[in-house]
Amino acid sequence: MKTPMQELLEWIRTTLPMDLETPRMIEQKIESMLEKEKERMCGFAEYTRKCGFLSDQRGLMTTEELYDQTFNTKEK
Repeated sequence: MKTPMQELLEWIRTTLPMDLETPRMIEQKIESMLEKEKERMCGFAEYTRKCGFLSDQRGLMTTEELYDQTFNTKEK
């Protein structure tokens, strides 16, 4: 599964000519937004876990580890 930002970055890389400056700037901006997206999603997951809305059915995995596993962040 990919996040919307990962999907957008993939689309940019396959659609726009990357030898031009503007597409490269767009790509760099999206890449910088990936970490912010991860922080927000993990923060929300932590909030729901603390409120009891999200049960930890996958063991003692941290929210960040769950994010990395779910969204395949180790694959480039």
